[in-house]
Amino acid sequence: MAPQQLYPRSTVKRIVKAHSNRNLSKNVDIMIFLDYTLFIQDLMREATIKARLSGERGISARSVRKVRENSLRKFKG
Repeated sequence: MAPQQLYPRSTVKRIVKAHSNRNLSKNVDIMIFLDYTLFIQDLMREATIKARLSGERGISARSVRKVRENSLRKFKG
């Protein structure tokens, strides 16, 4: 059985190309996916730390909102 794709590569490339109006390299969709994964991982790690410092039992939307801006700044290209 062949491995299943996590996302449609051609669709991602088409969307990015339409928004950027630039030529794209062969594996740009993989780089975008990996960058997104690292961003979500960083966001959740920072939200977990913020929630624990605030005395919350789990991660809430409030703790994610508090760390959102810092995480977005780290990943701005």
